[in-house]
Amino acid sequence: MPEGFERGVRMGVDVGQVRVGIALTDPECVLATPHQTLKRDTNPRKAFDVKIITRLCEERDVVTVYVGLPLSLDGAENRSTQMARDYAAALVRRLGSRGCTTAVRLVDERLSTVAGHRALWDSGISRRHHMDKVDQAAAVTFLQSAVEQGLRTGAEPGDPVQG
Repeated sequence: MPEGFERGVRMGVDVGQVRVGIALTDPECVLATPHQTLKRDTNPRKAFDVKIITRLCEERDVVTVYVGLPLSLDGAENRSTQMARDYAAALVRRLGSRGCTTAVRLVDERLSTVAGHRALWDSGISRRHHMDKVDQAAAVTFLQSAVEQGLRTGAEPGDPVQG
């Protein structure tokens, strides 16, 4: 039986090798908006970006974090897919160590970066300024899609991540 989809703040996390884009919804899940881009800390002992996301979950009472799963166009997994899975697991561990009950789920993010670039271009932002914003825009794209699916079906989209 699928888990129910209840209203509440949702977060989208677009994980890259260099940056992590974050988007948030309002408590009613009407609109996903860009929040910030973090520099990726690849040192698993420090993981400052994971700590910042955890603090944001606590401060904003985030119900669910959707981590984008970058599958190939044919649905196959690749190195980036494993990187996103590892990042999501690290986030679950950090949230758990803080006693935070925010759920973490993996959602398909195919073409979200392309859509992010298009949205930035359409809004008049020049290409040379895209890199600072594209990860946020990608997170907005798959977060909005996930919450619309959840509202439509009544079930949490994506696959739950265990620590």
